[in-house]
Amino acid sequence: MPRCNLRFERALYRDGAERVVGIDEAGRGPLAGPVVAAAVMLPRKFSLPGLTDSKMLSPQLREEFFQVLIANSLIEYGLGIASVAEIDRINILRASYLAMERAVSALHAQPGHLLIDGLPVPVFSMPQTAIVCGDAKSLSIAAASVIAKVTRDRMMQDWHEEFPVYQFCHNKGYGTPEHLESLRLHGPCSLHRRSFAPVAQTYLPFA
Repeated sequence: MPRCNLRFERALYRDGAERVVGIDEAGRGPLAGPVVAAAVMLPRKFSLPGLTDSKMLSPQLREEFFQVLIANSLIEYGLGIASVAEIDRINILRASYLAMERAVSALHAQPGHLLIDGLPVPVFSMPQTAIVCGDAKSLSIAAASVIAKVTRDRMMQDWHEEFPVYQFCHNKGYGTPEHLESLRLHGPCSLHRRSFAPVAQTYLPFA
């Protein structure tokens, strides 16, 4: 796989684009918790060796990169969150789009061009480039991937204190065997996505 770098960003800047922003989200697949998106604009001469798709990094490395990214005053980022209630009401895909819209709206100014991991996102009116496996190719998307993932993981760790039986500090809401067993024994809590089949098929009442 090609090394993660700024080649997409630089090509757009050469073509006259301004404010190139990478977008990614975390939390489409879990059974519990929100979906979180990040929008990141990096300096044009940015470098951070080893930064790549958050899923390819250890939790420790994700935290280290996260701290470096948010501490850099030359990096602009916005966060967007779609709640469990919104996921259940409008479905996870549209909720992911909503989180991305909120992340872009949280930036200081509107982007001139978006770099998006995966497929095009139809809710945006500004120019965009969708890149398959973009979080392992574009540094802007990789940075968004790390910021979104660490932000969401920290939220789930905090919710573990309120709902310890589900071990959110370990599974982050994903459907691990232990999590599914806790659902079977205790039923879902208010953080569980009622529209997701393993939760909807739970016969115990919602906490």
